[in-house]
Amino acid sequence: MPAKRKALSSCRTATVERKTKETEIRITLNIDGSGISKINTGVGFFDHMLDCFARHGQFDLSVSCKGDLNVDCHHTVEDTGIVLGTAIREALGDKCGIRRYGCFSLPMDEALVLCAVDMSGRSYLVFDPVFRAKKLGTMDTEMFKEFFRAVSSSAAMNLHLHEFYGENSHHVAEACFKAFARALDEATEIDPRIKGVLSTKEVL
Repeated sequence: MPAKRKALSSCRTATVERKTKETEIRITLNIDGSGISKINTGVGFFDHMLDCFARHGQFDLSVSCKGDLNVDCHHTVEDTGIVLGTAIREALGDKCGIRRYGCFSLPMDEALVLCAVDMSGRSYLVFDPVFRAKKLGTMDTEMFKEFFRAVSSSAAMNLHLHEFYGENSHHVAEACFKAFARALDEATEIDPRIKGVLSTKEVL
């Protein structure tokens, strides 16, 4: 049996609902899934990115969002990040046995993006990708940073996304989501050598 693997049972799941005057969101996440997704936020490009996240992280993910898209995509994207981050935190529970850290550099044609995460119980975002296009479909590209900030804060994780280089905004965005998926997959893997949690504090 390999030393590094996901949990053998698919019990690390969470369903989180959040309703405000601006959005109504329901997310179900299975950390130990197989990349199955059902996404409907009303923002086509965002749906595509969340599908990439699920597929490349091997997470099962269901996202339903009704937002005030008559205003713009801001509340839909940011609030989905809040709910997804909360689902990640709740699905991981006490984080016993997880590797805690994950890092992945992902190429997407001419773009190369690195993502590093620490499931530390402390939120911090470092984000420097640059998007030359102002919109991708109906999604404002400035919302990518807001999404990852919301995920980091609600999941209580350190999240660093660094663009080494890239030209096409679609490629840079997709590299961000796929790199995040792979880094999170690594960080949430169960390592049988770890007893309790991987911290001198003995709590994450």
